[in-house]
Amino acid sequence: MLPIAVDAMGGDRAPTDAVAGAHMAAAAGIPVVLVGPRNMEGRGELELIEASEVIAMDDDPAQGVRRKKDSTLVRAAEAVRDGRASAMISAGNTGATMASALLRMGRIKGVNRPAIATPIPVPGATPTVLLDAGANAEVQAEWLVQFAQMGSVYARHRFGVERPRVGLLSIGEEPGKGDSLRKQAYELLGVAPVIDFIGNVEGRDVMSADVDVVVTDGFTGNVVLKTLEGGMRTVVKAIAAAFTSSPDYARAAETLRPALLPLYEALDPDTTGGAILLGVEGVCIIAHGSSSATAIANGITVAKEMVEGRMVDELRAAVGAV
Repeated sequence: MLPIAVDAMGGDRAPTDAVAGAHMAAAAGIPVVLVGPRNMEGRGELELIEASEVIAMDDDPAQGVRRKKDSTLVRAAEAVRDGRASAMISAGNTGATMASALLRMGRIKGVNRPAIATPIPVPGATPTVLLDAGANAEVQAEWLVQFAQMGSVYARHRFGVERPRVGLLSIGEEPGKGDSLRKQAYELLGVAPVIDFIGNVEGRDVMSADVDVVVTDGFTGNVVLKTLEGGMRTVVKAIAAAFTSSPDYARAAETLRPALLPLYEALDPDTTGGAILLGVEGVCIIAHGSSSATAIANGITVAKEMVEGRMVDELRAAVGAV
């Protein structure tokens, strides 16, 4: 397959962790190409697509993509468009990553708006796919139907869920709950083909095994995502502090470590491989800004799997069906 284009300059730890993650993926047999400056340290034998500019985390996304045409993000998206790479991944400016993919790769015909799909960990079960997680602050009810269809395709490809159960995020499970957008979307989702719509779900259901795909607007989705991230981080720190608060607790922690480690790994964002932008003509992985080398390597692996599974082709067919 064509290599995965890695934005070497995106993220809080770039280029060190981005390059290290690319090396980890290459060592596992996944072809990668770095996108960055000519004199980038740590490149080794990895192929390079030269780019002289970087869109910073605080840059305006649209303006950055338009003005910095030789940026790593733009060059990575162009590599996918031009057939030099099979997918792209970046831990940089999320808005600029989305804009570069949309403006350079283009939108799948029939897709109203691309959406960011983020896996939410569910201990003991497959993750829940949450979308939109930040691409569209304001949406229309028809878009939520497309989000449901695209999220279902992704859940099948990524997690092997044969018939993903789709829930509409609202303030109550009853059909009449929610604002006018939620009520209209409920009616459309109920009659949409190819979607296994199970009705409204609440925030507490996102990390449960009762639903596979949760659809909402990007504003709400991003708030849910950041709230869960903050909550899980706080709980992990509190447990760690409790275990070290006395020698007796520390000894107990050593006994419990084998049982707790798999749970910690399941909740660790680095294991998810990042989010994916659904609805563009190519695979675009959006990694967390603080992604480690392991997170980048996992994201590259996800990109490879989505390319090999021809997910974009299925998205085209799915949007046409709805």
